[in-house]
Amino acid sequence: MDSESGVFRLRWTPSPSPTSPLVPNAKADEGQLHANGTGFEDINDLESYRSSSRGSLERYFPFSRTGVTSVPAPRLQPSHSLPKEGAKIGHTSSSRDESYSARATSFEDGGGVFLTWKDLWVTAADKRKEGQRPILGGLTGYAQPGEVLAVMGPSGCGKSTLLDALAGRLGLNMGKTGEILVNGRNEVLAYGTSAYVTQDDELMKTLTVSEAVRYSAQLQLPSSMSISEKLERADLVIRQMGLQDSINTVIGGWGRKGISGGQKRRVSICIEILTRPPLLFLDEPTSGLDSAASYHVMSRIAKLAQKDKSTVIASIHQPSGEVFELFHNLCLLCSGRLLYFGPTPDACQFFAQNGFPCPNLRNPSDHYLRTINGDFEVDIEEGNQGEMSAEKAVNILVESYEVSGTYYQLQNRVLAICYQEGEALEKGSQASFITQSFILTRRSFVNMYRDLGYYWLRLAIYIALCLCVGTIFHHIGHSYGSIQARGSMLMFVATFLTFMAIGGFPSFVEDMKIFQRERLNGHYGVGAYVIGNTLSSIPYLIVISLIPGVIAYYLVGLQKGLDHFVYFALVLFACMMLVESLMMIVASIVPDFLMGIITGAGIQGVMMLNGGFFRLPNDLPRPFWRYPVYYISFHKYAIQGFYKNEFEGLTFPNNQIGGPETITGEEILRSVWEVEMGYSKWVDLAILFGMVVVYRLMFFGIIKALETLEPMIMNQKRQLVNV
Repeated sequence: MDSESGVFRLRWTPSPSPTSPLVPNAKADEGQLHANGTGFEDINDLESYRSSSRGSLERYFPFSRTGVTSVPAPRLQPSHSLPKEGAKIGHTSSSRDESYSARATSFEDGGGVFLTWKDLWVTAADKRKEGQRPILGGLTGYAQPGEVLAVMGPSGCGKSTLLDALAGRLGLNMGKTGEILVNGRNEVLAYGTSAYVTQDDELMKTLTVSEAVRYSAQLQLPSSMSISEKLERADLVIRQMGLQDSINTVIGGWGRKGISGGQKRRVSICIEILTRPPLLFLDEPTSGLDSAASYHVMSRIAKLAQKDKSTVIASIHQPSGEVFELFHNLCLLCSGRLLYFGPTPDACQFFAQNGFPCPNLRNPSDHYLRTINGDFEVDIEEGNQGEMSAEKAVNILVESYEVSGTYYQLQNRVLAICYQEGEALEKGSQASFITQSFILTRRSFVNMYRDLGYYWLRLAIYIALCLCVGTIFHHIGHSYGSIQARGSMLMFVATFLTFMAIGGFPSFVEDMKIFQRERLNGHYGVGAYVIGNTLSSIPYLIVISLIPGVIAYYLVGLQKGLDHFVYFALVLFACMMLVESLMMIVASIVPDFLMGIITGAGIQGVMMLNGGFFRLPNDLPRPFWRYPVYYISFHKYAIQGFYKNEFEGLTFPNNQIGGPETITGEEILRSVWEVEMGYSKWVDLAILFGMVVVYRLMFFGIIKALETLEPMIMNQKRQLVNV
């Protein structure tokens, strides 16, 4: 600390100008505080103070851009003078009074979404200490229509956690306390009432930019709009995000070159701003973008916020000077603690008055982060003797902010919003259920066609396996030994051939990730997704059932007759559908593809053992394995259907001494394979298709149950924490 000027010098901070004395601390004189704890006579004085404080940075911001009037954010001008000692934050201009009054009355008019949070704590389980570790500590703030709130701080400070908490998307392993109100109401953000652009760009990698946005437009936009209007809206947002040159480029991903990471980020933003959401969360919207692209993207978002009275909350790492100008309010965090919340321009003077002035020709956002970031504060070569640690700087800023006028303005503004209860946030209209089901079927069909790993690679493997089966069991004949050979071949087709369907599980997981993102943002319902996924897969499953089935059936020389082959193909198709349905259920519960493959393989392995081949039905232990596992396993009905279709109507020579010369297929089914002959093979096929329907309904039910149970679990955990 410099004793003459009272300025703390960090390792990298140049000496301040001797003509610009600084106030070492912004703590208010306790004698000046009135009974209301704000330092003002009444709330009107406080509001006037707040509205007049927004222009203070105009003298210090070194990165002004003339001629830009797209958003109402303050225009900042450079200066080489700092406030005189003893000056309070912001008493510079009254030009903010009108804009603040307009924003204050917009709540009374019922326009837009006002989001407030008070004393917000978020904790996570700490396994080392067997307790809860705080991620966010007692944060208070607000966001209002027509403005963009920037959440800044070093990596790991809790920016994404704050957005997740406000959007109601915290994980089950995290606890939350505090008050979050929407338009002064204590309500949960329902599906479709807000949009959230996460850090991970979960996009369908086989689609082009145009296809991804256009499909999303047809899903989200209401039925009152024509198809041409929806496509026109999609093309408009593509141009707004500067993607017109990449409109026909595939998004791409693993093993397939496509657009860049920054362009993927812009595609994600395009999809979420199609409906002009009243509340928009952006988690690192400028990651992967250069400074020019970042400015244009954020400028478009700020314009949309102003035009549509949208409330925008964006976490951002290190914005350029021009991007920083676009933010109306700033929420600065460090290690989950609130260092500053208030008008963006006033932050520079707040730092200066606490001994951390922003040097001329330096981006203020860079200055803030370098001041509070303690990850790299130790210089190995020079050491850190005589320097202030970032931790100490953070403590000074936190303590100073908690007694500053800006802090009391924040408290009173939050209180004023909470007292004025507004309208409940409702979900906007969307496309009809039939339209959504059709669009999802079409989109999924295109994705399956272009993704080689979804079905085409499996088709090649099935053909190779059926060629192996056909050559090993070639012209099996009708000898007594062919009885066992036929049973083995049919068992392989019903079990191991269908088992290969788990190879598509990674694609299922990718689909589920996209569905979860779109579902949370309210693009469509669970029912439309299940129907679209089911209908789009049927043509491909028919193909991979017919082509390998023809090869295996006729090379082996199974029972002649078209009706027998059709039944064989139908059973194979039903088994494929069942395995896919089973893996979709697993994907909805176990999102990790490696764990999912292991889980799905284990379930199918248990079913195979109880299918009636490895252990005959009458030999299975009755508790559990015979009742109920044997009757739950779809392999039972597939194998018995195959056996009835093949053995009924055939005769084989009998090698048993003293027996008849021939033995019929029906006798073989009863005595050798212990098949239940009380019903026909078509009943087995009907049971298989019935199980397909049940599995798909289970998939639907599990998703709906998870959506219902997660909020209940979170509420229960919150109550336990409060107790």
